[in-house]
Amino acid sequence: MDALASGTAAPIDYQSLRFDYRRHADQDAASPVRHPVVVVGAGPVGLALAIDLAQRQIPVVLLDNDCTLSTGSRAICFSKRTLEVFDRLGCADRMVAKGVSWHVGKVFFRDEQVYRFDLLPETGHERPAFINLQQYYVEGYLSQRAAELPLIDLRWNNKVVGVEQAADHALLTIETPEGNYQLAGEYVAACDGSRSNMRQLLGQEAKGRVFRDRFLIADVTMDADLPTERRFWFDPPFHPRQSALLHKQADGMWRVDFQLGWDADPVEERKHENIIPRVRALLDSIGQEKVQFQIGWASVYTFACQRMEHFRHGRVLFAGDSAHGVSPFGARGANSGVQDADNLAWKLAAVVQREAPDALLDSYASEREYAADENIRNSTRATDFITPKSDVSRLFRDAVLELSKRHAFARALVNSGRLSVPSTLHGSPLNTADVDAFAGPMVPGAPAADAPVVCARGGTGWLLRELCPESSSETPTRFTAVVFGEGEAAERSLQALAQADAPLHIVRVAATGEGELAAQRYDARPGTVYLLRPDQHVCARWRNPTPEAVRTARDRALAKA
Repeated sequence: MDALASGTAAPIDYQSLRFDYRRHADQDAASPVRHPVVVVGAGPVGLALAIDLAQRQIPVVLLDNDCTLSTGSRAICFSKRTLEVFDRLGCADRMVAKGVSWHVGKVFFRDEQVYRFDLLPETGHERPAFINLQQYYVEGYLSQRAAELPLIDLRWNNKVVGVEQAADHALLTIETPEGNYQLAGEYVAACDGSRSNMRQLLGQEAKGRVFRDRFLIADVTMDADLPTERRFWFDPPFHPRQSALLHKQADGMWRVDFQLGWDADPVEERKHENIIPRVRALLDSIGQEKVQFQIGWASVYTFACQRMEHFRHGRVLFAGDSAHGVSPFGARGANSGVQDADNLAWKLAAVVQREAPDALLDSYASEREYAADENIRNSTRATDFITPKSDVSRLFRDAVLELSKRHAFARALVNSGRLSVPSTLHGSPLNTADVDAFAGPMVPGAPAADAPVVCARGGTGWLLRELCPESSSETPTRFTAVVFGEGEAAERSLQALAQADAPLHIVRVAATGEGELAAQRYDARPGTVYLLRPDQHVCARWRNPTPEAVRTARDRALAKA
């Protein structure tokens, strides 16, 4: 990990990094050493989960079967909500600075733009709608953050080859260059990707729909004079009867996707001499005839929309691609995986520290299975629209695209990949139903919305940053109560929170001035209180809370009620 020390002056080539295998004392123990949490897989999901747990004062063993970061750009689109999670993990500033921020997308049919969309049309958010950043940078920055946290024990070239479950732990057999050893985890988080070895070891499988189509994906380095936006083509002249996608990344690199059809030869299509004419035709069609380019990493893939039936199996919990998979259109894979980790970390911390019963982890499974179904539904609809499998469905698709040039109703039917948004956890057992009337989307189960506010330390800041206590070491699963407004109503609410006798981080937000936008987004008036879980999802809200209502809502959100 020395190469990832945060103080390193020279630029790091994250693609060439190799991490040393190091023998651990656990390998020489007379019997398996027991750890509170073992995370399997040091990709974006596993790293995010380990960092979150360590910041909540939970020791973590993080195992990875390899010694490198991801090859090629892979997941590149990271959403506003994922960046807000990375903010709490101490990594987002670097990612936004390095990545390419964007919010505008354009849709083309044949040789004509049919419409454009804006993913963040309103002001008053700290983070952009999306950044495009190669996955190896994301993993590199997360790895650097993990190296700063002494409670994370990251072991490279440690492959899990056996799992045995007991009532109060899971026993893992781990293969290393120096032989096998065993260790026990009170809980094990399987974050080892779409070809999850953990899933196979437990005899589980992901079920769903496999799409009979192939896509070429390639990293292209070039100095093209193009705006920073997402461009998606249906049936363009340079790639007839198929689709194409173009995104800008960091370092002058661009992501191109070409639909190939089911009969395409993956080996042949991956060859640079076959990719170059496709890219040349695309660039020529958009006025970039003189641009020179180089092909980097490339892959041909077939994708599926599927998930495990249950994300929890005893002491093993699955997250990210090991639990669910979607098509790449919509950037739902990595983003939903990071949100899995965001959901799981505080619950594991609460259970390990005996602040909540084991049943709280069942809510991780139910909430994220619900979110996975939502992502799969949207991803499947996008894929069906992009890759029509019959003449009738193609006729419908093309008619919708033609109409979208002039009619708003048709634009709502166009689906080039509904881009990732966080799930509102409707129906979660952790939610407390409203007893007061509220308008707007900030219902119980919704992720908190950002807005400018006056900071407790003075000056203007951002609400989501105010939700995070400066230190989480004393109460790592602390809930936050946001109190809006001033005057008697707000004071009564503050008094009720004090009498609730529960550890709460309290944030005051004015209902006017700098807090007016926040109050609008939360439909708040003086005295309104929102109770937020440690992952910043709303679990209850009141116009004027009582101490008993606050206690009951917090207990319910910890699976105590």
